[in-house]
Amino acid sequence: MDFELRRAREKLEKEQKERKESARRKLEKERKAKEEGKKQREAIDAERSRRLFDAAQAQLKADQQMQESLLVGRGIMFYRVFEAVRCQGSGDKIKLPASCFNELQDQGAFDQGPLYFKLSTVHQGGSSEMIDADKEKGRSTHSGVLEFTADEGFVGLPPHVWQNLFPTDTPNIPLIEVLYVWLSKGTYAKLQPLRIGFSDLPNHKAILETSLRQHATLSEDDIFTVNYGELVYKLQVLELKPSSSVSVLETDIEVDIVGADNDSEKTHENVLKPLIFGTLESGTVDEGHYTYYKFTIDNDTWEKIASGDAKVEVRIEAEPNSGDTDIYISKHPLIFPTRHQHEWSSHDIGSKVLILGSKDKSLEAVTYSVGVYGFKGTTKYQVSVNVQDDSNRTIGQQAVSSSSPMDMDTVECKNCKRYIPSRTLSLHEAYCSRHNVVCQHAGCGVVLRVEEAKNHVHCPKCEQAFHQGEMEKHLKVFHEPLHCSCGIVLEKEEMVQHQASVCPLRLITCRFCGDMVQAGNSAIDVRDRMRGLSEHESACGSRTAPCDSCGRSVMLKEMDIHRVAVHQKN
Repeated sequence: MDFELRRAREKLEKEQKERKESARRKLEKERKAKEEGKKQREAIDAERSRRLFDAAQAQLKADQQMQESLLVGRGIMFYRVFEAVRCQGSGDKIKLPASCFNELQDQGAFDQGPLYFKLSTVHQGGSSEMIDADKEKGRSTHSGVLEFTADEGFVGLPPHVWQNLFPTDTPNIPLIEVLYVWLSKGTYAKLQPLRIGFSDLPNHKAILETSLRQHATLSEDDIFTVNYGELVYKLQVLELKPSSSVSVLETDIEVDIVGADNDSEKTHENVLKPLIFGTLESGTVDEGHYTYYKFTIDNDTWEKIASGDAKVEVRIEAEPNSGDTDIYISKHPLIFPTRHQHEWSSHDIGSKVLILGSKDKSLEAVTYSVGVYGFKGTTKYQVSVNVQDDSNRTIGQQAVSSSSPMDMDTVECKNCKRYIPSRTLSLHEAYCSRHNVVCQHAGCGVVLRVEEAKNHVHCPKCEQAFHQGEMEKHLKVFHEPLHCSCGIVLEKEEMVQHQASVCPLRLITCRFCGDMVQAGNSAIDVRDRMRGLSEHESACGSRTAPCDSCGRSVMLKEMDIHRVAVHQKN
């Protein structure tokens, strides 16, 4: 009996204990659930508060951006994001979709004058910290607009704009922010060439002006390109006034060009080294390469040359056991003479001398370039330019004997064709027949020593006479086919004439802008062709300028006719 009561009591106590533990676990679970719910409500409230704060901040930022956009756009709000694509063109004018035209027109942007835009790169992906770090490195520039013909969602960027926004790598999807802005007219610009030699260009500021004519804006730290024939120069914008971005349309800008940064572009591009009269300059040139120099004939020196009292001597002395060179000379604006384009040349083996005198019609008081071309091997040389004074020469000096050979008792030698006194003719003929030989080549007839005759040869193409050792170089220089960029193939002499007067790709100086441009084909307009204008000059001369006398806007190519017809000025 006691055993059963004890078992019943234990069972009851166990059940009570289990109910208490179950109640405790239930209470603990409910407490945890309440705490978790409280945390979730707090997190939701915090997230809602953060979102409200972010929305307020974004709205504030958007309002600020709108105010700033309205301020920089003078009341015009235009902001779009496009995918950038490359397009052909020079300068900084971009292509926008047609929808942008309607949006800008509705806001009256076209009534404000030329359109200017700020272009900024858009960084994609990554955390907010990465994005903020990238934004500090984001690039921006300014541009005008060329036309509204781009596809919707895209903006066409010319090479100048593309290189300034994406100087190194291009992202997979290059996104660009386009913001309409108003820019003040520029008054001052400081530029720095990224390579030396830009200041050697003749009238380089006129060339710079021609290049800037293709731009609508300039921004600090931008790099723009100046083309001079086949040469390309890059200039960096260091400083602008009155602001860091300015308009260059219809304005006069004071331009300062500082010295080139030698570390910016470490290349082996052509550079003109100055030559001083009477001073030797040492140098080395490799086969197939050029080394260039320059010298200037001033007005005083030119007066002496024109009167025949002086000549200019350009001499190059090669070191013994060195290679071989050729020398080419041109006058500016052709600043880098080549095998195809030059005024004077010398191809002698070893040392070379070129004499420029008053008989040279191309000679005048300008700057000249000397190109030393490595023809064979690596050559060490010394080059110099001297003015030879001929004013002390004896004028009108009589010969020792004024009698002609025919006035004396002379007979013509049958071998050398010289007139010999008859009393010594037999002795001379005996000696001449043993030691002298007459070249039998048609039209030559030169008298040679017997030991020299074996080295006397004639070119099979032009029939000129040469020493045997000079023939190989002559054939290579004068008769090896040369390929012109326009596609024609000619020998050297014909190629020089072709590139000087016929080739459509030859460089000429535009009579209106002063820039070196390709001649191109004949002008389309018949009147321009009759004036002798090239294709470029026909277009360049269509620009207008105010007449100095009446202030009327007249096309540059019509200015002479206007002055004669209206103002009777020759």
